[in-house]
Amino acid sequence: MERYANKGGDSGILAFEITATSITVEFKDHSLYLYDNNNPGSAIVERMKALAKSGQGLNSYISTTVKKNFAKKLR
Repeated sequence: MERYANKGGDSGILAFEITATSITVEFKDHSLYLYDNNNPGSAIVERMKALAKSGQGLNSYISTTVKKNFAKKLR
C-alpha cells in the first residue's frame, strides 16, 4: 500500500493500492475497501486513482460520489 499524501490535512484515508482495474483504499479506522471497474465502474475508479495520486480530494469524492458503491469490503 502507498501512503496517501493527505495534502488537505483532514482526510479519512491512510493508504491506497492501484492496479490496472481497481483501487483499494485503507481508511483511518483501518477498514479496507476494493473499488473496481464493475463497482463503481471504470470512469469513477480512474478518477479515484488520479485523486489518490494527487494526495487530495479522494475522501470527499468517495463520500459525495462513490458512497457505498464498492466492489468488496476487505476488512
